[in-house]
Amino acid sequence: MNESFILSPSLLSADFGRFAGELADLEDAGVAWAHLDVMDGHFVPNITFGPPIIKRLRQKSRLFFDTHLMIERPERYLAEFRDAGADLICVHAESTVHLERACAEIARLGARPAVALNPATPLSAVEYLLPQLFMVLIMSVNPGFGGQSFIPFCLDKVRDLRAMINARGLSTHIQVDGGVTPENTPALVAAGADILVSGSAFFGHPPYGERLRTFHEAARQGSA
Repeated sequence: MNESFILSPSLLSADFGRFAGELADLEDAGVAWAHLDVMDGHFVPNITFGPPIIKRLRQKSRLFFDTHLMIERPERYLAEFRDAGADLICVHAESTVHLERACAEIARLGARPAVALNPATPLSAVEYLLPQLFMVLIMSVNPGFGGQSFIPFCLDKVRDLRAMINARGLSTHIQVDGGVTPENTPALVAAGADILVSGSAFFGHPPYGERLRTFHEAARQGSA
């Protein structure tokens, strides 16, 4: 299996009625990360779940919890999400006026800090923060709903971010979320993404072990 990237399946597309079972199935399939989309109905036009649900899931799972906060003023809740079991906390550059402070607090709490950028948000929003970030999330759809199509110019955005990171000699990871499929995985990995989020294109094609292999096989063939 090609290990050039991490696949982080988005639980937004999982069966909400058997969350714990879905996490167990992911572990059995060899998945290491789970992407938790937290939406507040204000920053994005949808509502999902918050710290209480994540805390219960944490009790049932050893997966790395990749927690994506699509909420306004996330700095108000960072400690709650960390206490609930979030391993990585990703906040949107567009959601807070004190982005550096929020990232510093995530690190202080012991989680890995990350920043997400909406499709139209320029890379300059995180340029000076890169040294203190574990990851930058490039949104390749406008956030709020699953099942959307990949926005093509986001591939150039990934490529430009990778050049920016490499030029500074940093090890910051690049995650892509939105419309990620086995078909565009080779191009995304070649552009410099090393963590990919997939929702409906993953959960809609069980068994999960075979689907995970499909993604990695696509990347391997694309690099051949």
